Order: sequence, then C-alpha cells, then structure tokens
Amino acid sequence: MLINVCSLERAESGNIELADGFLPENVRADIIKMVVDWQLLKRMSGCHKTKTISEVSGTGKKPFAQKGTGRARRGSNRAPQMRGGAVVHGPVVRSHEVSIPKKVKRLALRHALADKYNSSQLFIVDKMDADKVSTKELLNRISWLKGENALFIDSYFDKNFYLSCRNLSFADTLLEVGLNVYDILRHKAVVITAASLKELEKRLLAQ
Repeated sequence: MLINVCSLERAESGNIELADGFLPENVRADIIKMVVDWQLLKRMSGCHKTKTISEVSGTGKKPFAQKGTGRARRGSNRAPQMRGGAVVHGPVVRSHEVSIPKKVKRLALRHALADKYNSSQLFIVDKMDADKVSTKELLNRISWLKGENALFIDSYFDKNFYLSCRNLSFADTLLEVGLNVYDILRHKAVVITAASLKELEKRLLAQ
C-alpha cells in the first residue's frame, strides 16, 4: 500500500510503500482495549497496605479466660473486631500487571495506527528538523494542526526541533522505540517520519 508523505509544512514530497495488511482495514477495538488495560494496570504502583494481626502493635496475651466469664470468647486484643485491631482481607503490596502475548501487543499497535489512518489523523512527514530553536517559527510551520493535541514520533529528534516543540502545550514528542497504544489514543493527531514508520513496520511484522 502507498501512503503519501509530506513535509512538516504539509507540502507533498512523495510517498512510502508499506506491506499489505500492516494497517488493518477492520480495526479491532477489543484488542486495543486489552492492551490499554494492560498498560494502565502495569503502571499502577500497588503500594496500598493494611496491617495484619501479626503486624498490629500490642500484646499477644489472651485477654481473659475462654470460659466462665459470661463474655464472648476472645483470643487477642489485636483481633479485627477490636478497636485499633487488624484488617481482614485488606490490600497488600502487589503488582497489578497482567500477562498478554507479545503478538497481541504488536497487533494492537498496528490497529491503533490504522484507526488514526482511517480517520485521517495519521500524518507521515519526510523529516522533523528546525534551523534554530524557535517555538514561534515551529508553530507557524505546523499551523495546519490548528492547535490539536498532537504526538510527534521519530527515531531520533533533531535538537532544535525538540527544544522548539517542548514549549508547545498541545504537542508531545516520543521516540519510535517507545511508541505505545495508550499514547496514540490520547492524542488526536499522530505525526511520524517515513523512516520511523518503516522501522516500526519491520518491528511489528517480525515473527
């Protein structure tokens, strides 16, 4: 499949050929959601913790005799029903991460890119560079984005472009090796260089 390539100012500069099926025609929302859930669960800290009966401060002595007092039996003042006692089945420090196959992660990335392409929100440019560090000048060059939330992707960012882009509140930069489904979905427009897209194609179609 042939996809048009343009400059950063949206001037036509050729096209790029991608393998058939790299960007699926029918986007699987369920696969995308599966990977997004995996990403959100993986980044959870899981540091919530309550004390068990062995961790609560206090004596281990039995408060009173088991029988003969007329009171309900009790073996510890640190029991869950006591004030300041332990918590039953409370949260513990753990990882919330779930396991999904690598092929599913790669497939979800392709479907997320296909979704942007089908909705005309995926833009392939020949290069991302700048003659000098100037946010105003870069803003004029990408005025066609109309201030939409955009994600710029490249294998290696030109220093002037990166520093100019850093002050734009609606623009984020991300290296090609770190591209993920969640970042694609939370940006309205995705701008990627042709070279990075070819590297991405090679990586995602690998068996």
